[in-house]
Amino acid sequence: MNPPSTFIVWLRLLWMFLKVNLLSPSGPASIGLLYKEAVGSMMSEERFVEAVGFSNLLPGSEALKLAMFVGYAAGGIPGVFTALLGAVLPPTVMMLAVAFALQQFEQADWLNGFVLGMSPAVAALMVTVAWELARATRSRQITRRFMLIAVLSAVALYFNTPSPIVLLGAGVLGVILYR
Repeated sequence: MNPPSTFIVWLRLLWMFLKVNLLSPSGPASIGLLYKEAVGSMMSEERFVEAVGFSNLLPGSEALKLAMFVGYAAGGIPGVFTALLGAVLPPTVMMLAVAFALQQFEQADWLNGFVLGMSPAVAALMVTVAWELARATRSRQITRRFMLIAVLSAVALYFNTPSPIVLLGAGVLGVILYR
């Protein structure tokens, strides 16, 4: 069977990132959906894990960095731009629509209550994502070493340490503790 043409690969990349960014607009939650879409059809599982790891170390949006990595792995430089278009288009259109709506309702009293009501839900979402990541550890159990790295990372983040530095430090500590 012949491999698909480069144009077909670009269309698949565009559709994959449009779908991922329409169905799962949050960064961490989109990784699971992107995994299902990309692994096997665009790249290997090892390569995807590598992409997620490196995208978390570098500054900037994880979604865009993953789009670039997957796009390049599947379609070279044109694949990067195609995947980026699919990743950027949905949130851009959504943000323009939200900005327009907020501008229309900025004087409404209910808007302040709406925003205040969303804050605890955002916090709960972040806790849920953290819990799911903790449960998905390879060892399937939370050990003292795991907790040490988690607590030290939380303390570093509390003192406004940049997240790439925290991730790099946690990785180094993991190498030391899990030898």
